[in-house]
Order: sequence, then structure tokens, then C-alpha cells
Amino acid sequence: MTPSSRPNRFLTSLHEPSIPAQWGLWCSIPSPVTAELCAGGGFDWLLFDMEHAPADIKDIYGALQAVSAYPLSPMVRPPSNDPVAIKRLLDIGVQNLLIPFVQTAEEAQAAVAAASYPPDGFRGLTLTSRANAFGRNPDYLTEGARQIAIVVQIETRMALQNLEAIAAVDGVAAVFLGPSDLSADLGHLGKPEAPEVRQAILDAAARLRVIGKPWGILVGSADSAHFYTSHGARFVAAGSDLGLLRASSDALAARLKLAPAA
Repeated sequence: MTPSSRPNRFLTSLHEPSIPAQWGLWCSIPSPVTAELCAGGGFDWLLFDMEHAPADIKDIYGALQAVSAYPLSPMVRPPSNDPVAIKRLLDIGVQNLLIPFVQTAEEAQAAVAAASYPPDGFRGLTLTSRANAFGRNPDYLTEGARQIAIVVQIETRMALQNLEAIAAVDGVAAVFLGPSDLSADLGHLGKPEAPEVRQAILDAAARLRVIGKPWGILVGSADSAHFYTSHGARFVAAGSDLGLLRASSDALAARLKLAPAA
């Protein structure tokens, strides 16, 4: 049987009103074990981070294999908006890329071009990659390539100023608003829930709604996740593997150290 190109659930969800907001989890532990464990939790998408996590291409490859049996969409954030990193991730089968630190329309265009075959871009060609079932899927170069979603991360004042131009770039599937780096650039270092930061995000969300561009965000709680979906977010990560492990281990240690009841 000849393999066919996989439809991209995440990409389909962005513009389909009948599909509810997609719930995700940030994954920074470079292990296929934790990737598979989190995949079984019922999330719609998982983000595997390479920018702020000690993950390399082999770690991502293993994570993709580990979650492949689950009905979810993997997304990967490369270390930077680098065409070589983008090419290598696409070749191992990544369909959804979160490109960090995009500040201008030109930078967004560069990311799209790096993910597109000629004549639309300059993505290098291999005919025997995991992405095209090691050469068994002849449709990948056409149909498969159309299933790639480029999401650009907005995380500075400059990016906010250029928001409409960035979002309007052909090939940008969605915009991701990054509260942590925005908080730093707005003068609230380490306080992503600061009122000014939240208002900047809501203002950006309203502008994106006007032009019809889907957007998402990373938050630290279910309450915050529901707050932003009520303002139009189409995909939200409501925590991280590291955060869940830290909170659970801290809570267990604290309970163990409580004096036993008499």
C-alpha cells in the first residue's frame, strides 16, 4: 500500500468554527517517555521546545515517534528562525512549526520560504525522508507540503507594531502571542500576568480578529486558558510538562514533611 500524506488536524482546526479551541501542553523534557505519557492525557496538541529546552533533532524525532499513535498534533519550536533548522524538522515529519522571535513581515516571509519548495521558497529537497515515508509517498511534494502550518511568535514591542503586516504574510497559518518575552519587553520582567501585558495581548487579539487571523498563547493555568479562549484564542497551551512535574513533586515533598497527626 502506498502511504498518503497525513492531513494536519491542527491546521484544519484553525478556521473551522465547528471545532472548539485546541488545548495544548508545552513539552520541554527531551524524552520520548514523557512525550508519550503527555500524549495520553487527551491534549489536542503538544509543543516540543528546542529554543529554551535541551532538545536536539534526535530528541524531536523520538518524540514524534512516541506520540504518533495518538490523535493529536505535534508542534515544534526550533531554536531560531533558521532555514537549516526548519528544513531538518520538516524532513523528519514535523507539520506544525512555531517560529520564535518574529518581529517583521520580512522575517515571517523568510520562515515561510524556508518551509516551501521552489518556486514558492527554497526548502531543500530529499526524496527519502520520514516526512514522505522514506520515499514511499509520491504525493508529499505537493499534497504533503500543503499540510505544513507556520505559526509565528510575537514577543516584542516591535512585533506588536508590525502585527498586521506579519499576520498578512501569505503562508503564515496563525500567530502565537508570547506573554513571557512580551512581559520583559514591556518592562514587567517575569510577570506575564501583569495588567499591561494582559492588555497588550487583548489589544493584539482584537487586531487579529479584525483581519481574521487565528491566534494562540501559552498560559499557566486552566483559568487563564479559558479567559483567552473567551477572547478568541483558537489554540492554548495551559501549562508544561516541567511545570506539572515541579508542582506535583513540590506538593508531595511538602506533604511528606508535615508532622504526622497525633
